[in-house]
Amino acid sequence: MGYHSKTKPAGFFIAAAFIFCSAAALFAGGGGDTGGKSSKEISIAVFVPGVMSGSPIYEMLAEGVRKAGSEEPGAAVTVIEGGFNQAEWEPKLTALAATGSYDLIVSSNPSLPALASSVSVKFPKQKFLLLDGEISGNPMIYTMRYNQREQAYVAGYLAAMVAQEGKTGVGKTSRIGLLAGQEYPAMNTIMLPAYLEAAKAIDPAFEVDFRVVGNWYDAGKGAELASDMIRNKSAVILCVAGGANEGAVQAAAETGAKVIWYDTNGYAVRPGTVVGSAILRQDKAAYEQTRRFLDGTLPFGTAEIVGMKEGYVDFVEDDPNYIAAVSPGIREKQAALLSRLRSGELDLGE
Repeated sequence: MGYHSKTKPAGFFIAAAFIFCSAAALFAGGGGDTGGKSSKEISIAVFVPGVMSGSPIYEMLAEGVRKAGSEEPGAAVTVIEGGFNQAEWEPKLTALAATGSYDLIVSSNPSLPALASSVSVKFPKQKFLLLDGEISGNPMIYTMRYNQREQAYVAGYLAAMVAQEGKTGVGKTSRIGLLAGQEYPAMNTIMLPAYLEAAKAIDPAFEVDFRVVGNWYDAGKGAELASDMIRNKSAVILCVAGGANEGAVQAAAETGAKVIWYDTNGYAVRPGTVVGSAILRQDKAAYEQTRRFLDGTLPFGTAEIVGMKEGYVDFVEDDPNYIAAVSPGIREKQAALLSRLRSGELDLGE
């Protein structure tokens, strides 16, 4: 947080900083539901496990919570950035709960449920609303996990069709790439397998070249890894690497390879190079679940899983840049897959 002292422990100043940030809000004696309180007594913190700038998924998180809060006159929403050092997230989350200022802490990241559970042991009255993660049974924690199997599958399906068509700088190939910021359970057990499964649905010969940056910001390393994937005949790369995506996109643009964006609409990042966007409706989820909390109907203790049928996972197919970059035949096949998923006709599991 930038606070240092020779006589006070760092945690003291972290907690003090959070107390200062929330001074405008009324203290609510730790978490608790909203029943019996006026909206002026409700204070919500949005904990960003990273930084807002350059992180559209976290910008959408804050946007959704703020929108819900704005509908309750007097409700206070405070956004706190946790930074990129994951080792600091739990201490910062602990300090945030220790203030006793917030009725609800909202966050989004697959690692947050475990961290919140640990914090909950120390501060059992603190309530958490966590997106993009899953845990059940804790009466103070609600989670909503996106069906990233569906999200990765629609990305892999398109990537394989574009690679097979042979109109990229790599030529016709049976190899696609996946660039990740880091390895984590959802990536290793859900996203990577689904991406490969979709490609094999197009042609069983497809392979996935999987590379890991090691962080979520090193664009230089992203460019280096993407360039090597392209040299090894990966015609299309799915980028799930945060700020490192920029390097991958630059490498693809220089070679005629293609990129599929993840979580947000990325066509405008590099029109013609970004040929697909498999997205999460994080703003919708943050708004609707915060609204449920304010209405007193958020089912704490439960874990919900949502996907394309519910409207929280999707693929952007009406963007002019997508229409210009992808041939009509491929778009038609992609649309047919999306229709089956949105209607529930096709169930890929979780």
